[in-house]
Amino acid sequence: MESPQTCCEQGHQNLEVMKAGMFLRKVKSRMWKRHRHYKLQEDCKTIAYKSSWAINSYSTFSISDVEAVREGHQSETLLSVADEFPADRCFTLVFRGRRGNIDLVADSAKEAQAWIQGIKALMENMENMDESTKLDQWISDWFLKADLNKDGRINFKEAKKLLKMMNVDMNEEHACCLFMLADKSESGSLEDQEFVEFYKMLTKRTEVLDLFEDYSSNGQSLSQCDLEEFLREEQLEGEGSYKHALQLIDRYEPSDTARMNHSMSIDGFLMYLTSPEASIFNPERQGLFQDMSQPLAHYYISSSHNTYLMEDQLTGPSSVEAYIQALKRGCRCVEVDCWNGTNGEPVVYHGHTLTSKILLKDVITTIANYAFKASEYPLIVSIENHCSIEQQEVMARYFRDILGDMLLTKTADGVSSELPSPEALKRKILLKGKKIRNESESPTGEVSDEDEAAEMKDSPASESPPTDAKKSKQNLCKELSDLMFCKSVHFHSFEHSRTSAKPDEMSSFSESKARKYSKEAGSEFVLHNTRQLTRVYPSGMRTDSSNYCPVDMWNMGCQIVALNFQTAGMEMDLNDGLFTQNSSSGYILKPEILRKSERLFDPENPEEREDYHPLLFNVKVLNNIRVSSASLSLYLLIRSVSISFKVISGQQLPKVKQKEWSIVDPLVRVEIYGVPLDQAKQETKYIDNNGFNPHWNETLQFKIHTPELALVRFVVEDYDKASRNDFIGQYTLPFTCIQPGYRHVHLLSKDGTSIHPSSIYVHITIKEL
Repeated sequence: MESPQTCCEQGHQNLEVMKAGMFLRKVKSRMWKRHRHYKLQEDCKTIAYKSSWAINSYSTFSISDVEAVREGHQSETLLSVADEFPADRCFTLVFRGRRGNIDLVADSAKEAQAWIQGIKALMENMENMDESTKLDQWISDWFLKADLNKDGRINFKEAKKLLKMMNVDMNEEHACCLFMLADKSESGSLEDQEFVEFYKMLTKRTEVLDLFEDYSSNGQSLSQCDLEEFLREEQLEGEGSYKHALQLIDRYEPSDTARMNHSMSIDGFLMYLTSPEASIFNPERQGLFQDMSQPLAHYYISSSHNTYLMEDQLTGPSSVEAYIQALKRGCRCVEVDCWNGTNGEPVVYHGHTLTSKILLKDVITTIANYAFKASEYPLIVSIENHCSIEQQEVMARYFRDILGDMLLTKTADGVSSELPSPEALKRKILLKGKKIRNESESPTGEVSDEDEAAEMKDSPASESPPTDAKKSKQNLCKELSDLMFCKSVHFHSFEHSRTSAKPDEMSSFSESKARKYSKEAGSEFVLHNTRQLTRVYPSGMRTDSSNYCPVDMWNMGCQIVALNFQTAGMEMDLNDGLFTQNSSSGYILKPEILRKSERLFDPENPEEREDYHPLLFNVKVLNNIRVSSASLSLYLLIRSVSISFKVISGQQLPKVKQKEWSIVDPLVRVEIYGVPLDQAKQETKYIDNNGFNPHWNETLQFKIHTPELALVRFVVEDYDKASRNDFIGQYTLPFTCIQPGYRHVHLLSKDGTSIHPSSIYVHITIKEL
């Protein structure tokens, strides 16, 4: 085993190799393999690369954008060139969000390892930074961009230009005074660390300083008692506030002297307020906190539609990478559309379209490798089977041989009246598809193909799909049928389901059909979903792979609400927001009103429920109101509360347009999603030319009738009077996960990835009505 010193030396050598730069082959396909020069920049956080023919034009990406480094032939592209390049020279850089991966080949295994180990070490280093260091690093990154001659200094004119790039539009006289204060050497220019201090002075948080002084007994620091009072009065923490105050001082106070005196400075207070534990999302709900021992039908299940697609469903590429991305995001139901392929090999693609094809065995291998990376709870594989009997036999063999012991083919012993729980099915893969109705010794049987045909009949296609969806029949081999844990069945009526359906039977509804049933028979639909699993899928007319709003389906208790995971937007924000809680396990216990078969709840008429009490949701500070802390579960039992937000300020919002003179005019919109009565949105005024510390201090008010089904989405936009506002960032969370008090809402990009350090600062209070 290597000693720590040897590892350290090796790590240093790797970085030196990367800084010196190297030609690596970038591979896009078997035919496209080009040399690119890759080089680690001096900041050790940025990699620049350029084509062999380019003279000075480098492109760059940040180490913080890299999510993982995969060694060897771990992508379809590198697998396609495996006969040309050995695995020990190949690696893949996987990026956060929806940015495409980069497949690279080094000239030797040693050179490949230098990059693989070097990037991994740099990623680990960035992951371990505290919030304060991350902010300093972010400011330093900007400094390096502005220091064009690389002499480590910038003058006031360059600083002004840089601040514009950072979305800061300032009073020049004020900025000049602060610049001179930061210029300790009086040289007329700032070095790296001096610029960090200049930026911090310029962006001083007066609203936080005022709050700090309100609770400080000496005006200089917060004693343990001061901080305890703040935690009780504002953050609504009850018992244990005094002990928690000391823990926060130990965790966030940068001054050793202050920590020894059990006190917190303004710097420590700001570090606490911007930390994850002081964010709007209640940390108690981020871990696994729900009962996982109830039947599967009692849970929302994070579900993907046409999982194999990277883009649109008409001409887009199919890829195993799409399965990897969905599974890494906690998806617990993936879709596999199987068709006859050449040489007896079943393929996966969107039938009757121009989407590319991938081998079924590669899809199953990928599922086997990634099924339980993000969550240990069961993975449902929804199979749309269009194969011949011969290729169905191949399908059955692949599922059985590749998935092995992970594959579950029958319900647990003794369970007949309801499905097993997620807890009982941990690390199991469940197949969902057609089953032969009357089990017999015959190796084949006939099943209705109507659901699959219906799912395709409204889809524009390059070939002709089956014309008569009602009469379509399909032969199914018993070997494949026997592997199905959940049986796909045609939905006849709620009455038929109530009297005849078995727990392992599942029906699929198009979004339009599900919406129709919700309008016409809401409470019956809810009742159906207390016993049966229901899958909802997007309309086939959504050729661009757009999504419908999943909340409408969740309101009915539908468990498998399948979305196009590859398509960013409000719909996926809501999906990510709901499934962020409960350890991002992909399973969320439905509210009690959607689980109890003896209760009738209709989302269209929530006021008819017997325990109906609306909530007032008010984006404003209410003075002199105090409630006991304990989190929103208490308030939801009471159900009669007023909630009040104050949207106070924003911090370091990113530029939308990259033009040098462009500064954003930000506004904040709060959107409520839930039962129809609760759907609402309101927004603040916009602030002219201020993306670095806009102040709103505005009131937005909502009334919420069914809080346990509500999701809250914060959206920040750049106001444009001539055209549609530009998106800056968003954050979505369940209403039940909101923490009261002074909180930061840490914004996410369109892809759902962090845009640190961008945030909005709010204050939330709750009271009984």
